[in-house]
Amino acid sequence: MNEQPRILIASEAGISIGSMNDISNAVASTFGAGGLILAEDDVSSEFFDLKTGLAGELFQKFENYELCLAIIVPSPERHGERFTELAREHKSHNKIRIVRSKDEALAWLRRGR
Repeated sequence: MNEQPRILIASEAGISIGSMNDISNAVASTFGAGGLILAEDDVSSEFFDLKTGLAGELFQKFENYELCLAIIVPSPERHGERFTELAREHKSHNKIRIVRSKDEALAWLRRGR
């Protein structure tokens, strides 16, 4: 029997992304897991302002370490045109997805990409 690694839910694991310093903790916590699910409430408003670089840095770290990340954003359009475009670009990414629900996040992470 092939047991899948546990998927981390950020709010349950005490993970949040409010600044660049939080990214290392998120990455370290995700090693050995089947991926990390961040909800919209688990990230600061700066995350959605792409000029801050917070989203880009988070995505780059997860990509570099080949870790999977699902971010639940039910209405990406609420965060502007640039973020909506980013969400669209990550609709089929193999390591990072912006999804609309927890069920969608879990289904993608369990599928094993």
